[in-house]
Amino acid sequence: MKLLLILASDKNYEMISTYVKPLGFELIWYKHVLKAMDNIDEIDPTGIIISASDFPRHWKVLVQFVRNERPKETTPIIILRGEKFLLEETSKAFYLGVSGIVSENLKEPMEIDRLQSILSRYVPVEEKRKAERYKLEQDIHMDFMFSHPGNGRIITGKIKDISKTGLSFQPDNEELLNDVPLSAELPNCSLRLGQEIISPVCRLVKSGEIISLEFAAFSDLDQEILNDYLERLPLTERAAAEEMKRG
Repeated sequence: MKLLLILASDKNYEMISTYVKPLGFELIWYKHVLKAMDNIDEIDPTGIIISASDFPRHWKVLVQFVRNERPKETTPIIILRGEKFLLEETSKAFYLGVSGIVSENLKEPMEIDRLQSILSRYVPVEEKRKAERYKLEQDIHMDFMFSHPGNGRIITGKIKDISKTGLSFQPDNEELLNDVPLSAELPNCSLRLGQEIISPVCRLVKSGEIISLEFAAFSDLDQEILNDYLERLPLTERAAAEEMKRG
């Protein structure tokens, strides 16, 4: 599945990629609308995201161009809106066939969920299973830690959610990661899943109070352990919740 991103901002690209890669999309990024339009047939995207802030005059042209050949039912188009995106523009966007409008400020969980919800409607069932995120609300014996790639200092914290492709993690001290650049590989990671401990190689794809890590590499055995654990996770969480009630 290919997701076409038409964005001028590197920051927006990095933020969006964090939240749509777990859905299983291959990302194709253009910084120019006309170049994207010239290659639309060759790319044959499953979905399109375009920034109205970066291209305030051209996003309508793109939507009309795509809708001439690709209906809303098969190719979602999502508009990233900024603060200057007026209500009348919203009406115009849906009239032209836009599938959804999401704030470019993806620090809000509601906006993240909206973006993923729109795209997930077009993801095949088997791909959804691969990319499903699990939010951790109970103590289910899952822990994660890693060492700083420069100085080797151990970073601890709490897993917020996890999928087969990565996890969100709240470090106990985010300042320890201030000098770690995005896309840095973290080879010394330890992920405890119940009674098992696996050692994925991770890549930092979002920094801040809550960081996002992509699983860059696994041993075959570790990948199998993670997959099996996540398939059992809903039952594990239910059992933990029932145990808390009894306690």
